[in-house]
Amino acid sequence: MSKVQFKTESKRLLDLFTNSIYTHPDIFLREVISNASDALDKRFYLGLNNPELSVDKGDLHIQIDINKEARTITITDNGIGMNKEDLENNLGTIAKSGSLDFKNKVSEEEEIDIIGQFGVGFYSSFMVAKKIIVETKQAESDKAYAWISEGEEGYEITEIMKDSIGSKLILELKENTENNNYDKYLEEYEIKQLVKKYSDYVRYPINMYVTKTEPAEKEGEEAKEITELETLNSMVPLWKRNKKDINDEEYNEFYKGKFMDWQDPAKVIHYSVEGNVSYTGLLFIPSQAPMNFYSQDFEPGIQLYSKGVFIQDKVKDLIPDYFKFVKGLIDSNDISLNISREMLQQDHQLKLLAKSIEKKIKSNLEIMLKNDRQAYEEFFNNFGLQLKYGLYQDYGMNADKLKDLVLFKSSKEEKYVTLKEYVERMQEGQEKIYYATGESIEKIKALPQIERLLDKDFEVLYFTENVDEFAIQFMRAYDEKEFKSINQGDLDLDSEEEKEETKKTSEENKDLLAALAKPISDEVKEVRISSRLKSHPVCLISEDGISIEMEKVLAQAPDAASNQVKATKVLEINPNHEIFTTLKNVYETKPELIDDYAEILYDQALLIEGLSIKDPVAYANRVIKLMTK
Repeated sequence: MSKVQFKTESKRLLDLFTNSIYTHPDIFLREVISNASDALDKRFYLGLNNPELSVDKGDLHIQIDINKEARTITITDNGIGMNKEDLENNLGTIAKSGSLDFKNKVSEEEEIDIIGQFGVGFYSSFMVAKKIIVETKQAESDKAYAWISEGEEGYEITEIMKDSIGSKLILELKENTENNNYDKYLEEYEIKQLVKKYSDYVRYPINMYVTKTEPAEKEGEEAKEITELETLNSMVPLWKRNKKDINDEEYNEFYKGKFMDWQDPAKVIHYSVEGNVSYTGLLFIPSQAPMNFYSQDFEPGIQLYSKGVFIQDKVKDLIPDYFKFVKGLIDSNDISLNISREMLQQDHQLKLLAKSIEKKIKSNLEIMLKNDRQAYEEFFNNFGLQLKYGLYQDYGMNADKLKDLVLFKSSKEEKYVTLKEYVERMQEGQEKIYYATGESIEKIKALPQIERLLDKDFEVLYFTENVDEFAIQFMRAYDEKEFKSINQGDLDLDSEEEKEETKKTSEENKDLLAALAKPISDEVKEVRISSRLKSHPVCLISEDGISIEMEKVLAQAPDAASNQVKATKVLEINPNHEIFTTLKNVYETKPELIDDYAEILYDQALLIEGLSIKDPVAYANRVIKLMTK
């Protein structure tokens, strides 16, 4: 038979399919195996309605054979096969899918899963093959045919002798080029690896003869090489089995093998959803954060399958960034894929799917927090920082979702506490959620500002991570209780009588306070009498807005030099400390020294806050000067 041109704009379209639509040549094996699986589905289905064509499902299979000398890969199935018309319509017309036509003929009550619905997967073979031969015999036909093509120039169909029903796809591989190694597809290990990656859960056995070395039976004899028929795929995905039939060891081994972890997961989330978007999810929360988890090198995302066929790895759009620690996979029949089945379409179904996954992860974390506090705290030690990032990302848009999942250490036994627990045990009349920032709990406990709060038995949250204060700024409040830094603004701890006493002391010493403020006026807004200090002489606080801790964090940013953000600082002096008596005496008897006292007290307050002083030498000289007076 003479060569026939493709029924579409063959040259241009075939070039597009093989060079643009598919980005990875490895995909070809997934596509042809999916086509073979569809053919097996069709034959089994037709046999249900036609006893003469019935077949034992256990006999249906896919066979892969490699011939290095001939440079061929052969994929054989005993599926429904094709007649001449099928070959012309399905292979002679690019982008016409026989699978889709077949599925459309099946009623809703008899719905079956058909993988290939675009009709282009077959042509991905031209990425690796210079010539394709399809030998096929249709289940209801006595004749067999061969479809032969070398690509863009068209195809030939000839009648052949073939006894068995089904199709045999023979790919004659291209020669290697500088950029492409086609020889690798003639290696057993490469084929096994590709089947495992893309087609491990195709429901029919994918068989291949593999070479194995048999040890010598006697000393001095050489080992023998034998070939054995091996099934390359596991066929039944773990996630499609009934959860009741899966034990922890199976989950753990699946996770460790699939996601390259040496530790068992901390949590397994195995579930199915029926609705607008139906899918099965098998998700895992690792026991420990990967070494690169908080670096730019970490690639979040979960695997995507469609009808058990691997589609894409690390799909970022299916999981929010604050849950990026979750590993696992989603298998859905409903997702919209692009024509090459390599990428998701950005559509309404995708958003529904992502929302459902997020909701499931959140609910499982809430259950863990409620029912297994120790396990949750271990999880939080590993991934809590990511949840805190989520509080302020996107301008706090997700704060309400995450606010009950975050934990903070607090002054109450220095244990983890949720914001809900903090509010529930607030003192009567307490209107603020108090927090203190610092590099460590030990340094926070040493802050002058915290002493009086603890003395009054107020619980204080310890913020030891840079993200903490930024996160609560976007929350603003929890359960209508505002967050309040212990070293920012007015704490409002005093009784009316104490407030009057502070006001009186400030008025009586306004000249002294003004004199102290003058030499450090470029650094502080004012010097004032403190109502928050108990035994310490001075402290540095900030007005509402940017806190001192935020200033420190922002100073570490790459663009800090060009975008300096400063807190509005106030130096507070304890009127009940002996330093205040000394200051009053110096102001009255040696006013020329008041500048030195002011500078020293300010530098000391800076050091207490963990900030550097401008001139350490000048600071030391002032101390020596006053010590020798």
